[in-house]
Amino acid sequence: MPRIIPTLLSSVIVLAAAACADASRTVTSPASKAASFDVGGTPNLEAGNNPDRHYFELYPGNPARGNPGGGGGGGGGTGIFYHGGPVLLNGTNVAAVYWAAAKIYNYGPTAGTTGPGSADTSLVGFFLNHLGGSAYFNINTTYTNGSGAPIANSVNYTQYWANNTNVPSNGQVVSDAQIVAMLQSGFNGGQLTYDPSTLYHVFTAGTVNLGGGFGTQYCAYHWYGTVTIGGTARTVLYSAAPYDYAYPTACAALSGGSPNGDFAADAEVNTIAHETEETTTDPLGTAWFDRRGYENADKCAWTFGTTYISNGATANMNIGGKDFLIQRNWVNAGHGGCLQSWTTP
Repeated sequence: MPRIIPTLLSSVIVLAAAACADASRTVTSPASKAASFDVGGTPNLEAGNNPDRHYFELYPGNPARGNPGGGGGGGGGTGIFYHGGPVLLNGTNVAAVYWAAAKIYNYGPTAGTTGPGSADTSLVGFFLNHLGGSAYFNINTTYTNGSGAPIANSVNYTQYWANNTNVPSNGQVVSDAQIVAMLQSGFNGGQLTYDPSTLYHVFTAGTVNLGGGFGTQYCAYHWYGTVTIGGTARTVLYSAAPYDYAYPTACAALSGGSPNGDFAADAEVNTIAHETEETTTDPLGTAWFDRRGYENADKCAWTFGTTYISNGATANMNIGGKDFLIQRNWVNAGHGGCLQSWTTP
């Protein structure tokens, strides 16, 4: 379930233990919705701002959030459980939809263009192009499908669309129905290629309020909707990835600077790492989560482990030759726990 990402790193580290404490959550089950991933399932809905989404909550120490929460144990074994639903077994394809009138991130795609992910020269694009195969993303290989087959350590950034049509304005609330309708327009117009195992990250600029609670209730979330492809209703996976640095004390975990000299993009990659790994292991909310409803990244939200200084800023991992500050992820092995990397035994 997506959660959220702010600044004040030393406080974040101090709160790492708190982020491994239980927070009460109610899980319910709605009507079944078909999907074509690995196995079918009935979506599990997280209680909160909107029961149909999985939120990445605000930084635990942010006043808007109230009492600090966090992930944590969750029962016996590794502290996270399989509930029978689909996973993205063979790896996760990602697409970036930059929905804005101009470039959102430095060196990003020009508004109105499309192209392969390899052509996205922003820091966000670099991260998406190097996340797969990393020791960090390898943590997700400790999760399996119903037959016990491990998820592949693979993330493929396949395409981007810098959509500059019907761009929402600062502060405008954009509903999930509007997000899905925008994706549908991209499929209809050929700007996007549909794939059931692709996570479509929807990025916006400024204070565009994806979902209605950005910056006050959450920093991002992932969910799914229904689009029509070739006359057939199909499930589309997406994340709402608004501009986190618009709320730096609520949604940007940067301390002392930016590891790559790009505050906005360095804040955003933390969020999209969270959403990508949760979609991989729990795309419909029916696969891997603990007894409170926390997905793998939720259980380690806002915890960073061992850190070091890069470019005058706090970082904790190197991916593709660049230093980043990325939250840890929950390993589904041994007794479980938050790790920065995993080496397959």
